Amino acid sequence: MKKLAAALLAASLLVLPAAAVAGAPQVEAGAAVLMEKETGAILYEDHAHDKLEPASVTKVMTLLLVMEAVDSGRLSLDDMVTVSTHAASMGGSQVYLKENEQMSVNDMLKAVTVVSGNDAAVALAEHLCGSEEGFVDKMNQRAAQLGMADTCFVNCTGLPAPGHLTSAHDIAVMSRELLCHPKIKKYSTIWMDSIRDGAFQLSNTNKLIRFYEGATGLKTGSTDAAGYCLSATAERDGMELIAVVLKSPTSAQRFESAKSLLNFGFANYTLMDVCPAQALPPVQVLLGQRETVQPRLSQSSRILVERDQVNAVTTELELCEDVEAPVEEGQILGRMVVRVGEEERQTIPIVAEEAVARITIPGIFLQFLSHLFMAA
Repeated sequence: MKKLAAALLAASLLVLPAAAVAGAPQVEAGAAVLMEKETGAILYEDHAHDKLEPASVTKVMTLLLVMEAVDSGRLSLDDMVTVSTHAASMGGSQVYLKENEQMSVNDMLKAVTVVSGNDAAVALAEHLCGSEEGFVDKMNQRAAQLGMADTCFVNCTGLPAPGHLTSAHDIAVMSRELLCHPKIKKYSTIWMDSIRDGAFQLSNTNKLIRFYEGATGLKTGSTDAAGYCLSATAERDGMELIAVVLKSPTSAQRFESAKSLLNFGFANYTLMDVCPAQALPPVQVLLGQRETVQPRLSQSSRILVERDQVNAVTTELELCEDVEAPVEEGQILGRMVVRVGEEERQTIPIVAEEAVARITIPGIFLQFLSHLFMAA
């Protein structure tokens, strides 16, 4: 049973095939990736693991660490951040923070997400870790945890620095992780806003927020060396996509390339719920204090399929006829196999809904008497 359980749990990991649909997107960039957020499936890639400069798309990781601190309670949106000399000295995109100026975490997040404020990014980094260097160490540690093997961060802003590199694939991975913190969309979907009690106006550098249906974020970036970069996210009909474009020749081309990637994904793929074709029957329990135990799926199932394959999705149940007590809650009793055509796409363990204790010797005697009287 333990070997069966291990095999089923390993098989339950979702493995998706490479995209085989026609009509590839038109992308003008050095590298690009299209990822579906829920499953992490790659729907399109081109030079996905080339190590390139990400410019301010770096701040996806900066924002991830900040949002993790907010959601864990280590940081409050109302906390006031005091600006250091170092933070105030940042060039490039900025909100012109002054040394010793204080601004709430909420407004700092606006400044980073909406207008890519380098000064605000450094101020948040120092507030969390004491120094930008300490924060960058945390960025690289988190990147390693996420399996971002192409990435080395040197700063938290994306300003040009030797060795500061990542890939389109790794940006998609950290963007996906950032989207697991829903509060970020409060900032990444802002088109126009302000800070300093309305005295400083903000306009989102991500033009898709205004002009692309379902856009949810996420981060732009550009330098002379990096070209024009973008991690663009959008959601339609319950499916969220992440389009990463690096080293695009112009700002307009990066947005058009991202739109082409997103359009390709929404046109060709869908997420669908998968359920058993029949109700799961009770499983007989041998030597149990109850005669049966109700099985259930260990998790819900949503799979990513090409739109023209929706009717090719089938399920097959493999369920044991009986099980010997004691039965533990969550004990594996079988599996549901999900297929798309002839391809096995997903395996979900079927488990016991509740525990069933083993019957005692007096219990066996009472059970025998009960059956005897019922027969009489």
